[in-house]
Amino acid sequence: MIERAPLELPFIDLGENQWYEAAVAYAYRHNIMEGTSDTTFVPGKSLTRAEAVQVLYNLEGKPAVSGSTTFPDLAHDWYKPAIAWAESTGVVDGYEDGTFRPDEPVNRMEFAQMLYNYTAYKGYDLTAKGDLTTFPDGDQVQEWALPAMAWANGNELINGHDDSTLEPGGTTTRAQAAAVLMRFDQNVAE
Repeated sequence: MIERAPLELPFIDLGENQWYEAAVAYAYRHNIMEGTSDTTFVPGKSLTRAEAVQVLYNLEGKPAVSGSTTFPDLAHDWYKPAIAWAESTGVVDGYEDGTFRPDEPVNRMEFAQMLYNYTAYKGYDLTAKGDLTTFPDGDQVQEWALPAMAWANGNELINGHDDSTLEPGGTTTRAQAAAVLMRFDQNVAE
């Protein structure tokens, strides 16, 4: 049996021995996430709503998309197939005004909801429930996101920060997304 060397990461901006190193490597090697360029990953950058949908589309294997999205505010071709797929499968919804806001940072509640919807679409187990009251800011989870956040926490996908806060309205960084997606792929996907 021929053993292959692990795929080298091309990113020059990750630093050494960072908490996210294994997650970024996993997400890159499994074609879940790409860099922001050929040589950068930008781990501290906020993940946009379009990027969040793209990584779920990547996780799904980029299936063929028929039809188009109904969102009127999609300007770039690179994310249109992913958003059309996510809208048609129920993985994402837009805002009350009918927009998607692709360039807006995705917050932790929105990312949990997208993952929860994707899990439902795939028919995976949705029974895990974390206790959000253990976080000093757990009461800041908006009602629409409670089931998704409790499920994400129960599956150890979205956990507290070093200061024990959940930060439900905080943005999801690219490094955090890589970690969440690695745990999702390893622990939830069947």
